[in-house]
Amino acid sequence: QVQLVESGGGLVQAGGSLRVSCATSRSIFSLATMGWYRQAPGKQRELVATTTSGGRTNYADSVKDRFTISRDNAKNTVYLQMNSLKPEDTAVYYCHAESSLFSRDYWGQGTQVTVSS
Repeated sequence: QVQLVESGGGLVQAGGSLRVSCATSRSIFSLATMGWYRQAPGKQRELVATTTSGGRTNYADSVKDRFTISRDNAKNTVYLQMNSLKPEDTAVYYCHAESSLFSRDYWGQGTQVTVSS
C-alpha cells in the first residue's frame, strides 16, 4: 500500500524550475517531519530538505537559496520548489515522512528529475 504519493518530476533545462509534491494521509502527515531525499545514479541517497510539523526547515548546502520546502497542512502535502536547476540536481527524488505518531518512517516511490545542460 502506497502511503506517500509523489508527483511533479520531469525534464527541464538548466536554470529552469520544477515543483514536486508528496501527498499522504492526515494520520501520517500530522506530527511528522516531512522531507525530500534524492539519489543520483551510482551515488548514495542524500538529504535535500526537511520540514518539521512546526514549520522548521533544513536544507542541504548544495540546494540552499535555490530550493524551498513547504507543507500544506490542509492538504497533507509537502512540496519542493526547485529553482535555478543544475545538471547535478538530476536524480530520483524521494519523499520521506518521519512519523512521531506511529514511531516509524515512510518512503515514497520516487519521482525522476532530469536537468539537461
